Parts: sequence; structure tokens; C-alpha cells
Amino acid sequence: MPDENIHGFAIGELSATALRDGALAFPNDNQVFGVGHTPDEVASVLGDAGLATDALELGLQPLLVKADDRVLLFDTGAGAAFGDAAGHLGESLAAAGVAPTEVTDIFISHAHGDHVGGLVGADGALAFANARIHMSEPEWAFLSGMDADTSKAVMIPGHAAFVAALEPKVVTFAPDADILAVQVKAVAIKGHTPGHSGYLISSGQDSLLYVGDATHHSVISVQKPEWPNGFDGDAETAATSRSALVEQLASNGQRAYNVHGPFPGVGRIQKQDGKTVWVAE
Repeated sequence: MPDENIHGFAIGELSATALRDGALAFPNDNQVFGVGHTPDEVASVLGDAGLATDALELGLQPLLVKADDRVLLFDTGAGAAFGDAAGHLGESLAAAGVAPTEVTDIFISHAHGDHVGGLVGADGALAFANARIHMSEPEWAFLSGMDADTSKAVMIPGHAAFVAALEPKVVTFAPDADILAVQVKAVAIKGHTPGHSGYLISSGQDSLLYVGDATHHSVISVQKPEWPNGFDGDAETAATSRSALVEQLASNGQRAYNVHGPFPGVGRIQKQDGKTVWVAE
């Protein structure tokens, strides 16, 4: 019987699995989505898409990829940062038949609690003891240098101990670097955090772009990419990057993975009836 918390698919000859970590909900109060716009404006876009208008729900699904002798994990979910709403990566990983010790490489898009929270367990030890943790140079500098107010705002409790646990395993890269030959290339998508990275995962003629938090919401972020987002560190740069990415994906048909989209998060951005929309596989 299929497990509703995992979804397998292929990237060329690579085996990939969406791993449900949970879901996050935010009220339609223009504090996160549609900053500078009214809740009625946000509700109009949501309603036209057939969604509830009083709140916005985000999925949360890290990505697992098996590549030759390596087991790759893209982001790690929230850990304990959001209570029972998320933090279920371990259960989904087990359902996919993978033990934490089998993961060889973790690719972090950015240092917010819903993406790095699963790196460390409740006991303070690394959740993936054998994995290298890949992160862009500016993002590691951001994470390791956070003050108390910033770490609280991005939902990373016990920041000093968290960073100390990660540090021996962190491998940094320059923005847009090739990380694993042929298979994984970093794609700098600026503005959300200082070193936010997407990842282009390739196999033969097929590829998938893991977009990180460049498109938070599958409707608002795609149809109104220019609207500021309350989680963006540099709102103007992030809006410019988001708008460019949405237009690029709509033009070139690149298959994408939206970690915060409706589960399982695999699809494309397309132009339909004068609108730019997320089309799930």
C-alpha cells in the first residue's frame, strides 16, 4: 500500500523521493505573503485559484536522491522548530527504506529553521552522522555568525551548540559552483538569505531544479513574484530574483522541485490563460 508521506519519481536514471516533513500555515494578515498589500488583495489571488482565503498553507518536503553510491538529501525539514506540525523527516525517510546513517551528502538551501532544523536531533547530536553538509560560503557565514535575535527569528534555538555540532561536517562552496560532478550544481538565487542556493540535479538529458525558498507559495509566489515576502532578508533583491526565476522557468519549461509547494512538490511553471501558474506532475 502506498505511503502518503513519500513520493518516488525519476530524474533521468536517478531515483528521487519527496519526503514529507509536515506543513506550515500562516494567516492572511499581510505579514508574510503580500507585504505592503491588503489581505483582500491576497484573498483575491487565492480565491481565483480555488484556495481558502483566510490562511496560506505551505508544504514542507525535503528531497532524497540516490546517485550511484551516494545518497543525497536536499534540506532536512524543521526538526523540533515547529512542534508537531513538522519534523517528521525521520519517519518519511524510514518509509523510503533509508537509514540516517546511509545519507552521504546534505545540500542546504539556506539557514532557516524549517530547512536546517532536522540536521541535529533532540539529543544535540548530528541526525546524519556520516553526511557531509554542503552550504554556500555566504550562507555558512550567515549561519555561524548569527546573533541571538537573528537565530530566534529564523527558528534556530540553541544556536551556539547547533553550529558547533555542524561545523566539523560543513563543506562550503562558492555560489553557482559544481558540487558533485555532472549531478549537482549550485544555483545562486539571491535575496531570501545572504547565500540562498537552489540546486540543479542532472542525469543525462533530464534535470530538476530544487528552488529552495525562491517560490514559497505555489500561487502567490508564482502569480505575484514581485510582492514582498516577510521572510526575505533583502526584500527588493529577493523579489527581483523570484520574478526572474519564475519568468525563466515559465519560458524554458525546466522541471522544478518546490519544497514548500503542495506535496510532493514536483512540477513546472507555465503560462495559462494569461496567468503564470504552478502545474504539479
